[in-house]
Amino acid sequence: MANPNTLPPQAWAKAGALASATLLALLTGCASQPPAPPTVSAAVTAPVAQAWQQGRTAEQASSTLAPLAGKLTVTPPEQIPLDKLKVPAGFKLELWAHGLPGGRAMARADNGKIYVGTRGIGRVYEISESGGQRTVRTVIDKLTQPAGVAVRGNTLYVFAINRVLRFDNIATNPNVAPVDMTTAFNLPPEQHHNWKYVAFGPDGKLYVPFGAPCNICIPGQEYAQIRRYNADGSGMEVIARGVRNTVGFDWHPTTKEMWFTDHGRDWMGDNAPEDELNRMTKVGLNFGFPYCHAGGVPDRDVVKANPCDGVTLPVTTMGPHAAVMGVKFYTGSMFPAEYRNAMFVARKGSWNRSQKLGFDVVTVTTDADGRNPQVKPFLTGFLNADQSFNGRPAYIHQQPDGSLLVSDEQMGAIYRVSYAR
Repeated sequence: MANPNTLPPQAWAKAGALASATLLALLTGCASQPPAPPTVSAAVTAPVAQAWQQGRTAEQASSTLAPLAGKLTVTPPEQIPLDKLKVPAGFKLELWAHGLPGGRAMARADNGKIYVGTRGIGRVYEISESGGQRTVRTVIDKLTQPAGVAVRGNTLYVFAINRVLRFDNIATNPNVAPVDMTTAFNLPPEQHHNWKYVAFGPDGKLYVPFGAPCNICIPGQEYAQIRRYNADGSGMEVIARGVRNTVGFDWHPTTKEMWFTDHGRDWMGDNAPEDELNRMTKVGLNFGFPYCHAGGVPDRDVVKANPCDGVTLPVTTMGPHAAVMGVKFYTGSMFPAEYRNAMFVARKGSWNRSQKLGFDVVTVTTDADGRNPQVKPFLTGFLNADQSFNGRPAYIHQQPDGSLLVSDEQMGAIYRVSYAR
């Protein structure tokens, strides 16, 4: 064997070039190596009888947990247990409207009429007030989950799963025929988590979420996102991705940033993952679904390396399976000063949990920069010690006088919360 110390210069140059080429090839191969694709467990791909069962493990197949049935018939006022509901000292709670089975999101026209969307019953209601008395009529029926209602001036927009309807000046012309805008908004077809909460933002755009078409899966490009449109359906932008199922959002009165609730996935146990309250500081953020949940919880069934890298985590979690719904920043002057710019968040209540959680309205306050969140109970008494419940609060609407309206989807009722100094 030749002594390396006696090799001629040409041999050293050739050996060095060969070593450099080998190292370059290795480095190039590493750089071009694609990341491993996500893996999806059998719990996700196994066939199920109903969509809500998707994601259960074989060990969970015998679970008795199931979505809570909504009450889709009128509840007479005397059967609404208002006396069991509690608000803080100084506040007053009263039954403001009833006879709205399945009533969810609320939107107010300029002339004071309130429009209420539903999910399971397929109706949109209108509430009119005269002399302190309120009457309810059905604007339209037999739609597919028309949960999303928004009002601009006196014109109503209704978003169902597969249709968008505009009722021009309906508040002053109750018999107006709707204008079908479905084609302009190009709605994706899946039903699961595709019911909507919609609202006009401070920029005059119409904000519309498109939930994941599953409990847990790798969604297609049309889902697990929030979009915004011009009022005529043009100018569509996807402004957030990785959003499993938001059905409530509002804008901070000062910063104009969007804050939104998001439901965590089911069948990962009683205590995980928690629902979320998120802050959108800019357009284009990724909020984690399906790989990363809540405060940084990797998914059990849809797995990839470093699942929470690049994910915007929530400002605060809101409890496991609590079904966080509407969020509303308080901007009125009726309530005490400490409620100014606080968020009111409705938690409709859990089904995918052995001990129920939520069934209340809470307040959330933060520092000016969105840090140090504090979650406190506000409207309670919907959940009883024996796990029965007296209603399911869904959405909050602020009236011009500073009072709040709270919809109860289960009782088909709307409560008014006021404060007396």
